[in-house]
Amino acid sequence: MRVGELSRRTGASERSLRYYEECGLIDASRSGSGQRHYEASVVGRVVLIRQLLAAGLGTTAIADVLPCMAEPASQTSRLTERLIVERDRLTEEIAQRVVTRDALGQLIDAAPALDG
Repeated sequence: MRVGELSRRTGASERSLRYYEECGLIDASRSGSGQRHYEASVVGRVVLIRQLLAAGLGTTAIADVLPCMAEPASQTSRLTERLIVERDRLTEEIAQRVVTRDALGQLIDAAPALDG
């Protein structure tokens, strides 16, 4: 599929897809005229990349993690340490968001009733 179709199927912009390719996160073949063509399997990979980016992982960390997802035996102890740091960071971020959500809930509970 072409880059536009991959963009539509994943929600990633064409620019993001070119960046993912530049970072080595996805691969594309090239037509004789230089157009990118992606295998259907890239759709799931892009969705996963977007989820990892949304969770706060950078492209370098994602590049390290993706091969281990396909082949768990390739994971190194260094990568495991890195993943633990990322997981702990996410856990702390979630805890902070829960505190913020609860504070907003208290404000809402104390507010006057909405009209309507």
